[in-house]
Amino acid sequence: MKKVIALLLASAMAFSLTACAGVAPATVAPAEETAASADEAAAPAEETAAPAASGDEITLDVIICQYGPNTNDWFLRGSTGMDGTNFTEKFEQENPGIKLNLEVVSWNDVYTVVDTRIANGNAPDILNIDVFANYANEGLLLPVSDYCPEDLYKDFFPSFIEQSVIDDTVWAVPDLASARALFYNVDMLEEVGVEVPTTWAELEDVSQAILDYYDGEVYPWGIDMTTDEGQAAFAYYTWGNGGGFVDADGNWAVNTPENVEAIEYAIGLVDKGFTNPNPATQTRYDLQDMFAAGKLAMIIAPNQLPTYVADKGGSINMATASLPANEGKKSSSVGVMDRVMAFKDDSAPDQAARNEAIGKFLSFFYDPENYVGWVSMEGFLPAVNSAVEALVASDESFAAWLSVLDSCQFYPAAKAEWDQVKQGVIAAEQNALAGADVKAELDALQEQLP
Repeated sequence: MKKVIALLLASAMAFSLTACAGVAPATVAPAEETAASADEAAAPAEETAAPAASGDEITLDVIICQYGPNTNDWFLRGSTGMDGTNFTEKFEQENPGIKLNLEVVSWNDVYTVVDTRIANGNAPDILNIDVFANYANEGLLLPVSDYCPEDLYKDFFPSFIEQSVIDDTVWAVPDLASARALFYNVDMLEEVGVEVPTTWAELEDVSQAILDYYDGEVYPWGIDMTTDEGQAAFAYYTWGNGGGFVDADGNWAVNTPENVEAIEYAIGLVDKGFTNPNPATQTRYDLQDMFAAGKLAMIIAPNQLPTYVADKGGSINMATASLPANEGKKSSSVGVMDRVMAFKDDSAPDQAARNEAIGKFLSFFYDPENYVGWVSMEGFLPAVNSAVEALVASDESFAAWLSVLDSCQFYPAAKAEWDQVKQGVIAAEQNALAGADVKAELDALQEQLP
């Protein structure tokens, strides 16, 4: 019976996520029957790589992004580790002959750190990050089929895998995911006597009421236009106005009238005093801290916000709702998926042994015994079927996010220029916050794109 439940839940997740990605739903069958691949030619080979020669030791340089306050403990220090050990120690105990040189890097710094290491000829063996296309197009990455064990590959949600395909080749595997929703302080809105806003006009009215009621002591609405997540702000408002990063044909279209109107609206919220005072420097985590402290009434945040608030000692009576959209436009949730990828190393003396070591790292990381704890600890959504049943059993709220995923869209991260566009829209937003013309900023960015 448990197996049947797991398969049904996995199928529901796969269908929901496929809807987010805008592709036809894929059928998820047990791993022994069906491979969850974007393209059969891209799937890993049946045979595994040959083991390293006896006595040889392989060291893998691994960079992991800082997801929250527990990340360092989980991977490095052990205070939140597994069975009294941290991730690195346990991996090395179970995989003799493979050493991990694992570094946790903040999201604000990781792009610079990785680019510097690449420029110095010292790219990591394994990287956890959100972007991948620029590395793939520069010939720096290994195809996933070179190192990912077949059973693990079949376990990934197909729609997640499809987000990392260029020219029928899979270049990265999904690490984890989150979906964004509007979180609001239930008690606060009830005290003010307002309903949850569903349109942009309602958002302004509600924000004004909150501002007046609390005499400026509470920020009604949170905006993060920092280098940490400014691209998410661009998505929230442009998708909620019928715009976005690309047009219906998948071509870059960052300067459409819908996008200009959307960003002008967001900047207007700041100018009217409805938001946190410094959107260019106050990150999502700063906003979450404000929300946990009762200083922010409404915030667009990922599904792990309740976990974050609890870790901060907050006891907010919170609920979720769809993101407000412009009148007559469709609300759209934002699906965010990070990745794990492997870089080439032409100097490795035994390529097959290195590939196998990378595969062992992935198998260990995604093993439900480890992965379920990691995903639930940070409050994320999983990337593999094998984790679904355990997560639903441990947290009933997880199941509700399957329906939220039905309305989400993903960043166009498979396009080669995504990293440039991501940084470009953030710069445009920050310049607009400082008084620059939104249309001129987006026009200038569009001119740089194919």
